[in-house]
Amino acid sequence: MKRFILLLFILSSPFAFSQVNGNTVSSKEIAPIWPGCEEVKAKADCFNKMLSKHIQQNFTFPEEYTSADKGSKVIVRFIIDKQGQPAIKKVSGGAPYLQEAAKKIILSIPKMQPGSLNGEPRAISYAVPFNF
Repeated sequence: MKRFILLLFILSSPFAFSQVNGNTVSSKEIAPIWPGCEEVKAKADCFNKMLSKHIQQNFTFPEEYTSADKGSKVIVRFIIDKQGQPAIKKVSGGAPYLQEAAKKIILSIPKMQPGSLNGEPRAISYAVPFNF
């Protein structure tokens, strides 16, 4: 009986463990910042626009490209790593020479401020389709 009363006292005391309701903690992932987008409010939108512009300005068809390749789709999955550099994770679809052309463009992305999570640098994943 003494143990039961002692346990009841501990559980009802202000030092007992309690559950706090209504508080949530969330982490916000921050996208990498493309050079020139540092002062823009919508940095993720700026990143997408600059990536699209980079691809348009640097894309060239490989010498091996033929009319049989028309309509081919290559998907490049890559990250902007913790140092702000692009790194290829996976390439799928299309002929190997089309894949190499797409990889070359992604690897020529300029170094940038890396993405972060809770203030720590973090690799951020992307996928870009190339339609030939």
